[in-house]
Amino acid sequence: MIAASAALVVTGCQGDDGGDGVGSGTVAGSSSGAASVSVSPSGSAGGGVSEPGKGGASTSASASASTSASASASASSGSVGGAVEACAAAGLEAAARQAADRPDGTGTGAVVVGFTNVSGTSCVLGGHPSVAGAGNGSPEHNSPLAVTRTGSAPSVRVAPGGTAWVKLTFVQVQGEGDGYCVSGADPVVYPTLVVGLPGAGKHQVALDDGVFAECDDTVTATAVSLAKPS
Repeated sequence: MIAASAALVVTGCQGDDGGDGVGSGTVAGSSSGAASVSVSPSGSAGGGVSEPGKGGASTSASASASTSASASASASSGSVGGAVEACAAAGLEAAARQAADRPDGTGTGAVVVGFTNVSGTSCVLGGHPSVAGAGNGSPEHNSPLAVTRTGSAPSVRVAPGGTAWVKLTFVQVQGEGDGYCVSGADPVVYPTLVVGLPGAGKHQVALDDGVFAECDDTVTATAVSLAKPS
């Protein structure tokens, strides 16, 4: 598979907003429980809190300890925690390549788009992308594709130099030459696509080994993920 070229953050062909799902700004972490509650190294609440002369531990203290332990476990597993800024458009570099797993046909079929964090600090991405065929000169000339979203869309923290991914699957072109669409529509070819992410701007991408050929102006898109799709 030939790797796609790094793409530009669009100037002439992009709008101001990204895709749908998560706004820009700060992602706040979870608050811990009461300070009077101790948590053992294994993450369980230790001892509870008792009033002088009382025998039983406080139920609310146990609940707070459970919440605190859960938040700590979430942070250690790589979930978004603490105050982490959403990724800025200027801090991302996008690139596209044909996917290994794509529908049968003679068009593009499917592509994988990677967004690499070049900002030097961790940032957050999330949601599903918007997709449009790039027009000439201004965003008004772009041709939006109808996006069918698949999968849940939790926010992910992208470390400096790390990459988050989406996969775009098109209605495949059939036949040789100019090809045809099963629906009866004419195939459409775009030299570049504009792929937007919620709160992270819109990015123009191209393929090193061809153009984006699709039918029916529709695309199925996965949510942003740290797992690279095939």
